[in-house]
Amino acid sequence: MEPVTLTTERLLLRACTPDDIDTVSAACQDPDIQRWTTVPSPYERQHAVDFIERIAPDGWRDNTAYAFGVQLRTGGPLIASAALHFPGPGTWEVGYWTAREHRGHGYTTEAVRALSHWAFTALGAIRVEWRAEAGNAGSRAVAEKAGFTMEGTLRGGLVNKGTVRDCWIGGLLPSDLGLPSALPYLPAGE
Repeated sequence: MEPVTLTTERLLLRACTPDDIDTVSAACQDPDIQRWTTVPSPYERQHAVDFIERIAPDGWRDNTAYAFGVQLRTGGPLIASAALHFPGPGTWEVGYWTAREHRGHGYTTEAVRALSHWAFTALGAIRVEWRAEAGNAGSRAVAEKAGFTMEGTLRGGLVNKGTVRDCWIGGLLPSDLGLPSALPYLPAGE
C-alpha cells in the first residue's frame, strides 16, 4: 500500500520524510520515550535515518506496519509518531510516542482515534489493540481517552530491549467508535 495522509480537526498524520530525521532524533532523546517504547537506547541519529528511510517504508510496502508522523495542521515539525502493526488476522496494534513539549494537549489521543478509525474503515480491522509496559501511566491515559477498554495485564507479554516485561492490554472495537463491524460480535455470556 502507498502511504496515505489522515487529517483530524487539529492534526495531519503523514508518512515521515528525510526532512523529519532531525526532529525524530531529537524527540527520541527523551529518557521517557527510550524507557517506555521500543526505540533503541541510546538513540542515535542513524536510528532515525533507518526508521524513516527503511523500516517505515518497508512496513507500508509489505502491509505489515503503517507508521505516521504527526504534525499540527497549521504546520511545523512533527510532534509525535503513531503506528499500526499487524500482529494477526483482523487485529492491528497501535503504538505511539509524543515529544515531551507537546504532551498534555490531547494530540496523541486524537491521532490514535484517527488511526483506529482508519484501521476499521480502510484495513478491515475487527479489533485494535494497545499494549504498554505495566506502569506506563501516560500511554494508558491516552489509550483510555481514545476509547480503549482496559482488559488486563499480560505476564511476560512484551519484549523491550532484550527483557520480557509484563504489559497492560486494551482493546477497541468498531462499535466503540460508532462504526459497524466487519463480523458479528458475540460478547462472553451471550
